[in-house]
Amino acid sequence: MATIKRHAPAKVNLTLHVTGQRDDGYHLLDSLVVFADVADHLTVTPAPDLRISVSGPFSAGVPTNDDNLMMRAAAALRDARGVTMGAALTLEKHLPHAAGIGSGSSDAALTLTMLAELWGVAPLPASDPAVARLGADVPVCLRAPAPTRMSGIGDVLSSVPDLPACALVLVRPPVDVPTRNVFDALDSKDGTPMDPLPDGLDYDGFVTWLRAQRNDLCAPAQETAPLIAEVLHQLSSLPAVGFAGMSGSGATCFGLVPDMATARNVARVIQVSHMDWWVAPAALL
Repeated sequence: MATIKRHAPAKVNLTLHVTGQRDDGYHLLDSLVVFADVADHLTVTPAPDLRISVSGPFSAGVPTNDDNLMMRAAAALRDARGVTMGAALTLEKHLPHAAGIGSGSSDAALTLTMLAELWGVAPLPASDPAVARLGADVPVCLRAPAPTRMSGIGDVLSSVPDLPACALVLVRPPVDVPTRNVFDALDSKDGTPMDPLPDGLDYDGFVTWLRAQRNDLCAPAQETAPLIAEVLHQLSSLPAVGFAGMSGSGATCFGLVPDMATARNVARVIQVSHMDWWVAPAALL
């Protein structure tokens, strides 16, 4: 069977409300998730066993053994479908990992889809417990590129109205923000849910709606990594940026702008003044 090549897009939480915590420790969330056209590049080919190779600008620190989330996804699909074939997985890492944009989860979700095609088996649905065991963001990443409202512990997924034309500027400063530390530092874990997203919003209406929402992890993330506050200030200070926020538990921040031309201009301004920051203009998928 032919080689299959696909792109795993960045996942961006435009909102992230923490609405509770279960007895087992899992946090309840309510989030508007979108996908951007900056992506990791994945390839799968037939092989007698499961193996993975990793390259690209963000390959450092990515495991190349069974601990890799793509390998775990491959094993989960093979076990669930009784597959005896293997596959050679190739990951060209263009997205920073542990950055709040779900790159590992997006890679794993796309691996499930690609290997189902390669092996000729039914794909695992987002609701399958084996998918949830791979991580809270993997189910929503299976719905890419569709914007999605993600709630529960990441297992309750619903469609949202069409979003207006807009683009993003993604900015990650060179800091690490451990997710567990951010959740542990939350002052309150029983916040209100996200407001429903109205139908038919234009760009200005979408900006107004976003300004009334939250990312409850932003404040504790800034305590862990104060540089996040500088990124948000830089984005917010640019007149072309309608709204600036942080994705997930950080450290990647985003600026919402009307179109890709504006996104490229804003990205250029930020990159010139902060050469050590990862900056990417991105279209919404």
